[in-house]
Amino acid sequence: MFNSVVAANRAAFAAFGVQQDEETSSPAERIEPDEDLPEWHVTISEDHPDRLGVGDRIEFTKTISENDIRQFAAASGDTNPLHLDEEFAEQTRFRGRIAHGTLVGSLISAALARLPGLTIYLSQDLEFHNPVRIDDRLTAECEIVEDLGDAQYRLTTRVRTEEDVVIDGEAVVLIDDLPN
Repeated sequence: MFNSVVAANRAAFAAFGVQQDEETSSPAERIEPDEDLPEWHVTISEDHPDRLGVGDRIEFTKTISENDIRQFAAASGDTNPLHLDEEFAEQTRFRGRIAHGTLVGSLISAALARLPGLTIYLSQDLEFHNPVRIDDRLTAECEIVEDLGDAQYRLTTRVRTEEDVVIDGEAVVLIDDLPN
């Protein structure tokens, strides 16, 4: 119901020509299919512009926010106090709140979604190495390391801060042509 009220208010503002400040709206309110937000950064290297191949890389960068963690907890149902309660989290080995591992791993999916074509996950292995804190700027890096045939590829996947690797892994994806 809350989202319906927000949508109705946005429509009313637009009808009266009132511009909303993108700084105060959440990313969920601003995202459109197949679009990027200004606070994200995407880099792709295609050695073969007409087709993907071994050695092609994609990177997706964003900062993990308090809002990201709260929305992920609400969407997933993972309300572990390690992610949501600073007082509790300070008593753990992490000495403070950390982001959900699956939220951090989802940046790999964000990178893969920007490959040319329609990317479909077939498998993903993840190894978690370091915690991620609120306001950490993360980069998901994916590189095609093997063409498995039939439009399937094996990729190395990694999420890192400037200093540390936080996730290492491997994925297999299927990349279909986009529908007309």
